Amino acid sequence: MLTCSTVTRHFHETAGTITLDETARHRRRILLESDNGIRFMLDLAQARLLRHGDGLELSDGRVIVVQAEPEALYEVRATDGRHLLALAWQIGNRHLAAQIEADRILIRADHVIKAMLEGLGATVTEVSAAFDPEGGAYGGQHQGHQHDHSHGHHHDHHHPHDHAHHHAGHHHGHAPTDHE
Repeated sequence: MLTCSTVTRHFHETAGTITLDETARHRRRILLESDNGIRFMLDLAQARLLRHGDGLELSDGRVIVVQAEPEALYEVRATDGRHLLALAWQIGNRHLAAQIEADRILIRADHVIKAMLEGLGATVTEVSAAFDPEGGAYGGQHQGHQHDHSHGHHHDHHHPHDHAHHHAGHHHGHAPTDHE
């Protein structure tokens, strides 16, 4: 069976394409089939987001080019550059995958996020487009998952605590108890 362990941007000839949505492009090891029927095992050292235009170099030297499949997305537009930056901050604060461009941001369709962004003055339009989100700051690659902020923790960091008096060596003329 053909294998692919190398992703490249440097190639001249191609043997075909493989069209995948953003979620399917975040891979390490999986059996794939190109759009023209070439079957191969993708076997990378670690999971990564395959970008639109990446070349998958097969064990026989041929290259299959990754095509980003159009997806249902929201196009987010702002009144000016500063407003777009503020919207990008809100999107990032919610850990959402985002494709940031000079005059717009593309995100996955989510009606709750749409309402929030419109409430902040954004124009949000449904589009069908290839989705190639920004890589993460700590791994260089988007991690291929999304979540919202209703996942069981709060960002104000109020933690349950007991109301025992902790005096750090300070005593009030009585013998210390187990809770001091």
